[in-house]
Amino acid sequence: MRIDNFRKVIALVLCIGAIPIVINASAHAEEAVSQVTPASAVSYLWDEYKKPVRLTYGAQAKIQAAYLWRGLYAGGPNLQASANVGYGGLYVDLWWNIGTFDWRFNSFEPEVDLTLGFDRWGLNAFVLFVHNFNCPFFDFSNDPYIGNRLEVDVSYTLSPKIPLKILWASRVAAADGYINEAGDTIRAFSSYLELSYTHHFPYGISLYGAVAMTPWKSVYTTYVHNAGVVNVEVRLRKDWSLSKRCGMMLQGQVSINPTMLAADHRSAQWQPYTPYAQTVNANLTVGVYLK
Repeated sequence: MRIDNFRKVIALVLCIGAIPIVINASAHAEEAVSQVTPASAVSYLWDEYKKPVRLTYGAQAKIQAAYLWRGLYAGGPNLQASANVGYGGLYVDLWWNIGTFDWRFNSFEPEVDLTLGFDRWGLNAFVLFVHNFNCPFFDFSNDPYIGNRLEVDVSYTLSPKIPLKILWASRVAAADGYINEAGDTIRAFSSYLELSYTHHFPYGISLYGAVAMTPWKSVYTTYVHNAGVVNVEVRLRKDWSLSKRCGMMLQGQVSINPTMLAADHRSAQWQPYTPYAQTVNANLTVGVYLK
């Protein structure tokens, strides 16, 4: 992609990502004038420092109509669950997925993810190992089609009052390659830059919006296109409190991969037997969690 086009993509991502800040600032203008002083405007950024260092834990389980991940279709109906434990910001998370690849229900795609990270003061930095059961557990070969994946991710959330989040994720090892014209397997170092924002309404209702791009040829454009906007996503969620530490959620989700959609308008059609070809996807999730 030419430099001018790349700059346009960056500008689009930043403009869309700034919209929630403007909306939030307008909605709370009177509160900001009457309550926020220069000192208090900064103090909430350091609220995390006041939290006691203690053991934390959590778990969740959910049933989904589809497995959508960063604007990509990754599977059909599934059951997903996770458990985590942490101390002082350091944490370990174990996540697994059992589901079908598509709506024909003739193949299952189990997956286990292991995350080791640090989450404090708005910063979340972690290493993510994704194990697919179609290869050995310790297989880190750069296979273009199947295999495990190893990622390094870093995200930062601006503040509890302005929950604008920026995420950078890069694959650094294992399966993440494409075959060039010479027949060589090239490591893509697939990377993903995302801006997201969550607005909380009364009665446990929240609205999540995100826009993301890939800076070069990567898995997010099926190793065909270069830089582009690869995910525009909206989620509407309702939470119910079942007890002090247990809750239930219902969530609807819509996601679009604009770069791939522009390249192939047919991918906007519903394709129940080849859903991985879709770039316009929807999902419904029901889950319970321990917080």
